[in-house]
Amino acid sequence: MSKPVIAITAGDPAGIGPEIARKAADDPEVRAVCDPVIYGPPPDAHFEPGVLSAEAGRAAYDAICAAVRDALIGRVEGISTAPVNKLGFSRAGLPWKGHTDLLAALTHSPLAAMMFWSKPLKVVLATVHVPLADVPRLLTRELVGDTIDLTARELPRFGIDRPRLALAGLNPHAGEEGLLGREDQEVLRPAVEAARARGVAIDGPFPGDTIFARAARGEFDAVIACYHDQGLIPVKLLAFGHAVNVTLGLPIVRTSVDHGTAFDIAGKGVADPSSMIEAVLLAARLSKPQGQRSAP
Repeated sequence: MSKPVIAITAGDPAGIGPEIARKAADDPEVRAVCDPVIYGPPPDAHFEPGVLSAEAGRAAYDAICAAVRDALIGRVEGISTAPVNKLGFSRAGLPWKGHTDLLAALTHSPLAAMMFWSKPLKVVLATVHVPLADVPRLLTRELVGDTIDLTARELPRFGIDRPRLALAGLNPHAGEEGLLGREDQEVLRPAVEAARARGVAIDGPFPGDTIFARAARGEFDAVIACYHDQGLIPVKLLAFGHAVNVTLGLPIVRTSVDHGTAFDIAGKGVADPSSMIEAVLLAARLSKPQGQRSAP
């Protein structure tokens, strides 16, 4: 069978993205399972390593748009993205805070969610790049319910046919029955109960300081976290450099790294491509028909 073509976007060209994209594309394990194609700025374009700029932000954006266009028409079977810089996007006049909301807009997807996939722990984020002070307002029953449903619907693509899900609580001790905050009782618990009534295997909300350990030990297949750092700290503690960021809810396959642009080491040739390699390998697996996929 022919190998899938996977687009690797180079990310912010002033960061480590171009380096890890090339290292991943040249990796023998990657080339054994797919044909990688790098999407980046023109070869004659110059960007100072480690220097934030609107021009670099725009170049990263243009590469993503080109890869998405090709994915939507079937020219490539999946996309793996090197990191972008959110401030670079902002300086370029772009309204998106990162890949997830940009990809949702480019593919006209009504709901997209960020999942971090690793062997020991899988986490889906209900809110992503928003100030912590805004999280309680954004965590509505509808958003939590939609995220639960999306997670349950998408996990079979990864070989988990009947996913067992857990919802992390927002407040300490999941609110302690309202003593430490009412969101867990008034928003999260009703969303879980409604999802269970729809047939989703989900429990919670559970205290955030224990639920990730329980999932890592095999009690649950994935945890839905209320906000960015709540979910990413445990994943990166257990699997930094080997976790893969996957966007759920898109009509195309998209994976990414578990780290940022690392301007401090850009241009030095020392960037570790491990997460980029894992991202491309997972994109190649997900791009195959479901019956032909090996377990991630």
